[in-house]
Formats: sequence, C-alpha cells, structure tokens
Amino acid sequence: MNKAELLELVKQKISEKIQKLEQLIAETRASNNDTKSSMGDKYETSREMLQQEINNLQLQLNEQLKSQQILKNIQTISHKTVNLGSLVETDKGKFFIAVSLGELSFNQEKIFIISAESPLAKAMNGKKEGDAFIVNNLNQFIKNIW
Repeated sequence: MNKAELLELVKQKISEKIQKLEQLIAETRASNNDTKSSMGDKYETSREMLQQEINNLQLQLNEQLKSQQILKNIQTISHKTVNLGSLVETDKGKFFIAVSLGELSFNQEKIFIISAESPLAKAMNGKKEGDAFIVNNLNQFIKNIW
C-alpha cells in the first residue's frame, strides 16, 4: 500500500475543494455587487442573504484550509500503533487517519479518509495490529497498520 501516493491524492482533493470554494466566494461577492437597485427593503434582504452565503462558504473554506495544514504535517512513515497518518486495515475496511474527506477509490480499493477527531479514529488511537475495539456496538479487529 503506497501511503505517499494516497496522501498526495488526499492533498489534491482538498486543494480542489479549496479552489471551488474560493471561486464560489468570488462569484457570490460579484453577484452581491450586481444586486444594487432602488428596491429598498428587498435589496437589503437579498444583500443580507448573499452575505450569509459568503460567510457560510468562508467557514467551509477555513475548514478546508485547516485540513490542508494538517496534511502538510503527516509523515508517510510506517506506524506500529494507530495515530494521525496511519493507514489502518480492519476486518470492516481500510481507513486513512488524516482529515475528514469520506470515501476515496485508490488502486481499485475503497479507503475511508477520516479525521483524527472522529469517533472511529479515537477508538483506534494507540491500538496495534491484532487489537480489537468497539465503535457503535460494532466489534472491529485491526489487521494491518501502515
């Protein structure tokens, strides 16, 4: 399992999300400038809604920028115990503990990219190959750690 390639794919996906959010923010700001009219209250309401949308997009962008920073600190060395940067295979699937990104297809395999703050990652934290743990009343067994 090439963890360095997987990490690069995750970095690429986060960068794409950042670019899309930045573009959406720019487009929304531009449309905010285009809504000027003599409609009074309707104009103010519309403008406020657009500002709320910009704020929401900015929050999402900030989260993705934090994720990008976390990814920069991940080492691709092999791990003996589960922690940030570990690629873990359990009897239920493969999980890369990095940032919250969801399911990715990598080398024809499904790998779930999860945050170190997720309940699953917290349950696995510090465990080693052969250890078992329980999340949501579901027993899991760690087969491999990279």
